[in-house]
Amino acid sequence: MFREYDVIVVGAGHAGCEAAHAAATMGSRVLLITMNMQTIAQMSCNPAMGGVAKGQIVREVDALGGMSGIISDKTMIQFRMLNRSKGPAMWSPRCQSDRVRFAEEWRLALEQNLNVDFWQEMVSGLLVEEGKAVGVVTQLGIEIRAKAVVLTNGTFLNGLIHIGEKQFGGGRTAERAATGITEQLVRLGFEAGRMKTGTPPRVDARSLDFSKMEEQKGDEQPGKFSYLDTPVLAEQRSCWITYTNEEVHSILRTGFDKSPMFAGRIKGLGPRYCPSVEDKINRFADKDRHQIFVEPEGWNTVEVYVNGFSTSLPEDVQYEALRRIPGFENVRMFRPGYAIEYDFFPPTQLKSTLETKLVDNLFFAGQINGTTGYEEAACQGLMAGINAHNNAHEKAPFVLHRSEAYIGVLVDDLINKGTEEPYRMFTSRAEYRTLLRQDNADLRLTEKAYALGLASQERYDRVVRKKEQTAELVGLLKKHKVAPEEVNPSLENQQSAQLREKTTLYHLLKRPELDMPKLRELSPSVAEALASFTDEIQEQAEINVKYEDYMERERLQVEKLERLENLSINPGFDYEKLTALSKESRQKLSRIRPETLGQASRISGVSPSDISILMVHLGR
Repeated sequence: MFREYDVIVVGAGHAGCEAAHAAATMGSRVLLITMNMQTIAQMSCNPAMGGVAKGQIVREVDALGGMSGIISDKTMIQFRMLNRSKGPAMWSPRCQSDRVRFAEEWRLALEQNLNVDFWQEMVSGLLVEEGKAVGVVTQLGIEIRAKAVVLTNGTFLNGLIHIGEKQFGGGRTAERAATGITEQLVRLGFEAGRMKTGTPPRVDARSLDFSKMEEQKGDEQPGKFSYLDTPVLAEQRSCWITYTNEEVHSILRTGFDKSPMFAGRIKGLGPRYCPSVEDKINRFADKDRHQIFVEPEGWNTVEVYVNGFSTSLPEDVQYEALRRIPGFENVRMFRPGYAIEYDFFPPTQLKSTLETKLVDNLFFAGQINGTTGYEEAACQGLMAGINAHNNAHEKAPFVLHRSEAYIGVLVDDLINKGTEEPYRMFTSRAEYRTLLRQDNADLRLTEKAYALGLASQERYDRVVRKKEQTAELVGLLKKHKVAPEEVNPSLENQQSAQLREKTTLYHLLKRPELDMPKLRELSPSVAEALASFTDEIQEQAEINVKYEDYMERERLQVEKLERLENLSINPGFDYEKLTALSKESRQKLSRIRPETLGQASRISGVSPSDISILMVHLGR
């Protein structure tokens, strides 16, 4: 019935979809196994993609040939570029998505990939022979063999849903939990833990009074995620903002004695940066209100996501508290919010390829690694899919360094530092964020993806043109001089210092108060010189000119650190023999087993002096 596959992917969430698509596009025969074919790529929580740092990840996934950016562009209902008031290193694209259409487009994309097969059933265990994963066993007892297996189980591993004092097994509302895999992995020597996440109630837009809320429109000129010619939004749906108040908080407090979180029934750690509403009013008791984002779930549905009201309190308490929020006085609830606990495996048990250290050819991606967020899951799935394919075909591993991508930062953080709470990406986690911007992800990564066989010829050709045209425009800016009499009137209008002698456009663009649109307004000759370059090329050139000193500084830092990154450490290195290392350092290095000196330097508890000792020893 089943042939042997190159790669089996277990789970069809954001990580599983990217893993299956990547491996299949690169040429592997892939089987994607899911418990429910109707929930492929479901947005289990808020219907949105991107955001601060997360938007950069989506653009990197797209630049590498992944699908999340393309699917988001096809199904978005609103687009906003966050942090426009800050420097370009902080600009972060975010879109509101049509939940149903997002899942539908992902399924269509996978079905159109002829190397992807599907099977609907629960996987209850792995086939492991001589320390290698060689396939899976399903609940029906069917054994399916493969050269590599990728686990992307999301919140389904022994998932437990909490609503007030009620609890029941489930991986998502109305979907059962997955059992068997955790227990087998623990028997194989893996360390497991518990985490928790939550979701807010969904409500009926027809029952809300939007006149009592603040409208939040999308950008006047909406952008997109993909570097390809995906559609640009012609019309958008608004989101809305309202606030909780003391009355809301008082009602919520009446349910605290039945809260699974406060009563200790929930053992897993939840996401610190996305706390439940009861956690917010408990931890921030001095605040008399909290922001609520009212987000539509699609073009043609009345279902609304109440962002900021994640809760596991009893459903009657949720309902009464919602009714005290301005605009929610007559609210009708579709379903209550809930918390969910699930198993994860501390990611220090993984190599930089996301292959496990204990079992060869077995890869973990997504929430199984202790992360939270669609974007974090998608990029892990992409990397696991690439490396599962490479393993299956005996090719070299593919790893991104911290200086190359936010994806590199995420994986490096996970495998070296681990995580004790659901990990999410922030721009502050990246040392080189001036280099790792959302606008240049294609310039950083597409050539690598093309070499892998993942990015198309069209993508590669676009990047080559972008590089050439940006260099051409920067060269023009350096050569094109303007005279004082030509531009001084415009400079005065723009409150910029007037010229005393001929100056290049390059030096004018260095001024903080001038940007490319203002440069075009200086004179007809300047506008004519720039007219042949697209907005994208002009923006890229402007960033290169304005921030070249910062970028050069970061490049020099990268070059210095590359010496550490390139010093490999033997996998069997005996740290216990190096008594000059601190005891904590010996223990952590022995447990995590970093692949390079650079990785070792980023393990918490390993000091610079420990690294110096290691460097001397390795030098010998």
